[in-house]
Amino acid sequence: MKLSPLNKRRFARFKAHKRGWWSLWLFIALFGLSLGAELIANDKPLAVRYDGEWYFPVFKRYAETTFGGEFPLQANYKSPYIRELIAAKDGWMLWPVIPFDYASINYDLQVPSPAPPSAQNWLGTDDQGRDVLARIIYGFRISILFALVLTVLSSIFGVFVGALQGFYGGWIDLAGQRVLEIWSGLPMLFMLIILSSFVQPSFWWLLGIMLLFSWMTLVDLVRAEFLRGRNLEYVRAARALGMQNGAIMFRHILPNAMVSTLTFMPFIITTAIGTLTSLDFLGFGLPAGEPSLGELVAQGKANTQAPWLGISAFLVLGIMLSLLVFIGEAARDAFDPRK
Repeated sequence: MKLSPLNKRRFARFKAHKRGWWSLWLFIALFGLSLGAELIANDKPLAVRYDGEWYFPVFKRYAETTFGGEFPLQANYKSPYIRELIAAKDGWMLWPVIPFDYASINYDLQVPSPAPPSAQNWLGTDDQGRDVLARIIYGFRISILFALVLTVLSSIFGVFVGALQGFYGGWIDLAGQRVLEIWSGLPMLFMLIILSSFVQPSFWWLLGIMLLFSWMTLVDLVRAEFLRGRNLEYVRAARALGMQNGAIMFRHILPNAMVSTLTFMPFIITTAIGTLTSLDFLGFGLPAGEPSLGELVAQGKANTQAPWLGISAFLVLGIMLSLLVFIGEAARDAFDPRK
């Protein structure tokens, strides 16, 4: 796709912001690795060679009987019995770098849980014997995906409401502002806690609850851009030529309003991650057992004798949010009209 001269200058300014530019690439790399978490941290081998055939347990479930066992249950590839069956046919297994997933419990620990970092568990285990690094990788993915989906959905709704208020003005704008004032005055975190206590929380349930409050973030920005843009000469000319209001709003004014919206999105993502982490920390977030950075923070608080839990959670959250803030700063500078 060919960029316009203006967008080329914006991209050049973004690239010149070294901290934001390298933060973007580092964030993409970390997020890309987390998307392949099953290939990095898993309690199933990536591939099994058995009796001249190839099997891929990371993608498909196989019963014990597939490898000569007695029961039609899912094979436990870490058990000596299955290992002996595979080795008896000159077979072998290729394991991921981390032979645990987020729910795997290490039953071979030499010390009580939470166990300190070791060659087997690089960042130690939590108080249930689960590998901390595996839970961080899966938790990082859930946090980013949750924040991205929430940001996209809330941005769509917020831009639509702000566009209606700013373009039409009058009683629509006044009524919308009164609703925003009342709705934004509600204590969001407390409301989320109250609503989350009614049902068993899940990814999509939490997303829906947080969407009730997060859509207001961009309304004021988009409203201001539409209030300014609706009286410009090219908008008046389009209206005089008989163009429909919808076409004027979303074909002519919205592209200019998206400049401020795009620069604000990384900060919306950081807010979503912080809110999800807070809910998980308080016990009102994702279901128990799900990989969660907030739950890891809570474990660090409850197990002060295991400092690797709190330090790991702090470093992951600090690095993740810092990268997003640096990307947001670079985007803000790149789209700044004064430059």
